[in-house]
Amino acid sequence: MKGRREALAAMGSLLLTLRLQPAQASAPVSAKSSTIVAVRVWPASDYTRVTLESDKPLEAKHFLVEGPDRLVIDIEGLELSAGLRELLAKVRADDPYIAGVRVGQNTPRVVRLVLDLKQPVAPQIFTLAPVAAYQNRLVFDLYPKQEQDPLLALIKEKEEAEHAAAQSVQDALGELIGRVSKAPITTPAVIAAAKPAPNPQTSIPAPVLPQTPDKAEEKELNQARLDRLIVIALDPGHGGEDPGAIGPTGLKEKDVVLSVALKLRDRLNSNPNIRVMMTRDADFFVPLHERVRKARRVKADLFVSIHADAFFTPKARGASVFALSDGAASSAAARWIANKENAADMVGGVNNTAVKDTSVLRAMLDMSTTAQIKDSMKLGKEVLGQMGRVGRLHKKQVEQAGFAVLRAPDVPSILVETAFISNPEEESLLRDPEYQQRLVEALATGIARYFAKNPPLARHRALS
Repeated sequence: MKGRREALAAMGSLLLTLRLQPAQASAPVSAKSSTIVAVRVWPASDYTRVTLESDKPLEAKHFLVEGPDRLVIDIEGLELSAGLRELLAKVRADDPYIAGVRVGQNTPRVVRLVLDLKQPVAPQIFTLAPVAAYQNRLVFDLYPKQEQDPLLALIKEKEEAEHAAAQSVQDALGELIGRVSKAPITTPAVIAAAKPAPNPQTSIPAPVLPQTPDKAEEKELNQARLDRLIVIALDPGHGGEDPGAIGPTGLKEKDVVLSVALKLRDRLNSNPNIRVMMTRDADFFVPLHERVRKARRVKADLFVSIHADAFFTPKARGASVFALSDGAASSAAARWIANKENAADMVGGVNNTAVKDTSVLRAMLDMSTTAQIKDSMKLGKEVLGQMGRVGRLHKKQVEQAGFAVLRAPDVPSILVETAFISNPEEESLLRDPEYQQRLVEALATGIARYFAKNPPLARHRALS
């Protein structure tokens, strides 16, 4: 019996020892990788944005390779998935920056993305914390290494429009000549009598060939064209990652205001003395300070920001026009709308580290003068008066609040709320192309009436 008890005691000690073995003796368990929720690509001439949305924050390192140009991005804590492979199919053939995408599992916990580029880029890669309907976002913004001069772009656009108009006249003339040539032919005797006899002493002059101006002459010519132009900055609100307000049936503010702005651009550009600069002409996001900077770069004579906001009640309706306030907002509603619009950067996604000196930016946005606000109020009254002919007004006077996008210090600036997209009836109107055209006519007429009473100041727009 004694031997049996000793044997059982020994087995008990062995079991206890096995039970107390440390956890690290077993195989390590890998941490769960992040899951890709959505992949979005926003191509535009200004820049292309790629967004990876995930359930957990992602970390990334990147480097550029030349010959051919490529951007290599290593994303940690990620494994290849169907969601990530969607990126390959989302790159469009007309993307100005991305030629193609390759993706692979570089190490067990690192996915490598290789973006084949169409041109050299200055990439900005940053993360965004969850906000609104979005979870964690990893963003790649691909900007051109050499930024295009917006003034030269305006001249080129004007020349192309003039060439198209001349070609249209030429086509019409050709059609007229074609019809005349089908008319009854005059008899040879009449033709002979009408045709003057050739003078053998008269030599035929050589054709005068147009001379190509040198670079200095071309720049001087372009400068003269610019100084005679009236430049209007049109700013369709929101865009890209930021949809803006959404109507009861899903109509997005960013789509409506872009449609209205493009129609208004065409309407204003029909005047040969006017050229329109769009802060965005497609579905991509532009930060608020960048909208202001774009208007200032072209020394715009006017800045018109176009919106179609929502309110917390669907009963709110009617158009409104806002100017900047140098103090308190003119009403609680104006303050609420301004706060909502000023939050667009959080939703759209701004790379704060890209702003070299935030104090300089803040100073620029606080330079608005009393004279600028006064001119903005004049512009707003003309536009509001015309919009009252199209539909209902929310307020019969121009309201004021601290809209960040209206802080261009030397440019009369207004923000137009075309209607409340949250109101079912007004959402239906905003969807209607005919109603959009009536809005365009009202805005164009209001702008024309403002210039008739307040001729634009002579501006020298220096070409870079």
